[in-house]
Amino acid sequence: MPPSDLDQLSLRLLDVAAQAAFKVEALLLEGFSTHVATEKKSNRHDLVTAYDRNSEAIIKEFIFKKYPDSAFLGEESGNEGDGAIQWFVDPIDGTTNFAAGIPFFNVSIGAALGQKMLAGVVYDPIRREMFSASTAGAFLNAKPIRAIGNTSEANAVLLTDFPYPDYAITEDDYALFADMVRRFRSVRRIGSAALELAYVACGRVDAAFLGLGSAWDVAAGLMLIDQAGGCYLPIERLATGMWPPSRCVATCAGFDIEKSVLNTFFE
Repeated sequence: MPPSDLDQLSLRLLDVAAQAAFKVEALLLEGFSTHVATEKKSNRHDLVTAYDRNSEAIIKEFIFKKYPDSAFLGEESGNEGDGAIQWFVDPIDGTTNFAAGIPFFNVSIGAALGQKMLAGVVYDPIRREMFSASTAGAFLNAKPIRAIGNTSEANAVLLTDFPYPDYAITEDDYALFADMVRRFRSVRRIGSAALELAYVACGRVDAAFLGLGSAWDVAAGLMLIDQAGGCYLPIERLATGMWPPSRCVATCAGFDIEKSVLNTFFE
């Protein structure tokens, strides 16, 4: 496909992704304001609500109306379709936060052609912040963003999901986390992978380490990081075999990874 055609497709996919995210805004705000019942999926830390399922159904229906021949991968409903255009959807990234009344969750929708990301949106309905990216660049509420921040870990803020609950945490893991806390200016766990990547992309934080997740968690964020000029480094030894690679380090432009404790994952 010629670059000009690819750029036009990218913008069309972005428009559909943004519309789909806005379609579930009212539903998510309704759920966030009530006591939401939860169910366990793989373990007690992995939750799902009726709002996850209903939101994904709305998003899927809208996407297939616009692109009936595409493929859809959603956190709650799995795979459907086998078209060249693939959608990666997490209807509520940060379900535990959502269910607990903690205002850090989002709708994450990414679109790819083959193995090339073309569009991504991360929508935070609480703050009404729409992070979006196409081949035309990365934006926050239609204003351009760049992944500009502190390039030395001593002055940097790190977001991470490490260490991981209900997994075999070793003494080495505890030691590594302690080293992160010592060496970075600040380490935070906000419980939302897509927001972590969006915050790196817009320069709010300097780095993110995601060691646990799936393609729908990161597809939109990967596009944001790329178009904002940041760095997205898959961690091969934690690879799941899925594309896009979900276990990664993402940093602002020019971050000195070789002198960082994060380089441990690439040695």
